Amino acid sequence: MARGDRIRFDDRRPNIVHIHAESMDGRKMGCMGEPALQGLTPNLDSLAQEGVLFTNSYSVCPVCNPSRASMFTGRYPDYYDCWNNHEGLREGTPILRDVLGSAGYQTAMIGPLDYKWGMHSIRDQVGSWTRSAMIHRPISRTPLPEVTADDSPYRRDWQWTWQACDWMREASARRSPFYCYLTTGLVHPAFRAAQRHMDMIDPDAIEMPPDIGPVSDDDHPVMRYIRITKNCDKGLSRAMVRQIRHVYCAMIVALDEMVGRVLDTLDDLGVRDNTYIVFSSDHGEMAGEQNQILKRTMYEPSIHGPMIVTGPDVRSGAEVETPVSLIDLYPTFMDMARTSYEEHALTERFPESIEGESLMPQLAGNAPRERDWAFAEYNGDRVCTGTYMLRRGQWKYVHYVGFDPMLFDLQADPWEVNDVASAQPEIVGQMHRVLTDNFDCEAIDARAKAYDRECFTAWREKTLADATYRDTMAHIYSGFDRQCIEDIMPWTDEDEEQIVAWLGEE
Repeated sequence: MARGDRIRFDDRRPNIVHIHAESMDGRKMGCMGEPALQGLTPNLDSLAQEGVLFTNSYSVCPVCNPSRASMFTGRYPDYYDCWNNHEGLREGTPILRDVLGSAGYQTAMIGPLDYKWGMHSIRDQVGSWTRSAMIHRPISRTPLPEVTADDSPYRRDWQWTWQACDWMREASARRSPFYCYLTTGLVHPAFRAAQRHMDMIDPDAIEMPPDIGPVSDDDHPVMRYIRITKNCDKGLSRAMVRQIRHVYCAMIVALDEMVGRVLDTLDDLGVRDNTYIVFSSDHGEMAGEQNQILKRTMYEPSIHGPMIVTGPDVRSGAEVETPVSLIDLYPTFMDMARTSYEEHALTERFPESIEGESLMPQLAGNAPRERDWAFAEYNGDRVCTGTYMLRRGQWKYVHYVGFDPMLFDLQADPWEVNDVASAQPEIVGQMHRVLTDNFDCEAIDARAKAYDRECFTAWREKTLADATYRDTMAHIYSGFDRQCIEDIMPWTDEDEEQIVAWLGEE
């Protein structure tokens, strides 16, 4: 080899570009039949026409940090104790990027990398730790939807998009394949959109949930707790839900433009034909369904994400209805890179194996999935107990530790208005057996709650000692975000009695 020559990896190995949106309901694209977005998501729709659209793709966890941590490690969130938005991956935990780098890929991760430990607020920590105490007070407030005359809501996302495009230009000039992960702040609340995108959407085409209005007093106790802590327990007006969904759709239109810029860059570089493109999201957004906003539930708008894949040998214009999950991406990326996890997970830092099932058999052909279900878990704030979802066929089963389960027939009831668990005991039994055959939910829940108690006890002792405890609890359980002094409700003796009872103190 002459001096100056570089070691060459297999130039024919494809590049991988992963565009990972934030908080995007996977049903809200033109290609998924969303009426308000017909013709307004042309880049996402073209990806679906060129490749495979997974119509029932699910997050592994309906909150940012555990979802991404799981996707990057190939293990469900409980493996690394990623219980909440604060409790992400510790420094030195090997992730997908390390394996692809070892396989000879140039790698870049651009945008808000929300998967590491210690990334979120004291509200997210204490709100998670105290969930089992069932304090019925709000711990979040979301500002009203906002429409701007300019594109200021998207400024950071465009900066990240241009950064990714510039990096791909540099990477394509080298002689080894590249992996580029681009994540955006869109379409996470706050609900902010430019007027030009609002004007593109017909308000009359916006699908409205059928159950807008006052919240029932006999609601499921877990749902009641979720709504109260989200500050959604009074119900949302029809006008507010329409405005939220209008702005949310406009944000998706803006995101689609950024996807288009990435696709144009790959075309300009002449590498599109040798590049796998994956579009997904960490979870969804309630956007007024079930009289809720934000995520943290197992309802479809919160847990159902987008999944579109194109690239070499990927069939065109195909749809896969069998449920899949973000946990399936790690083994899929290994197949795309023409390598295997075992070749590169050579130290004790790596788990012996990764979970999930590669999507490649469905990308290259119409092979059936070996696993015909998708699983998700959540053990964090704004949900008072461990929550575990199984989607299989037309059914969605949600197991709440210590509370009655819920069952929805998504074919007959896509809005999930009717919980049919009591009317379908045989289906509940079948779904529960599949769940418990694969996951020990009670053991996961016990570990998560032990973590909650240990963390909160240590924090409480410290803040009691420095006389900041009651003031901090008052702020956390008054909504915490964007508070006026008038919004802060004192931490009462009754509130503290619930904490004491939960901790088992005398």
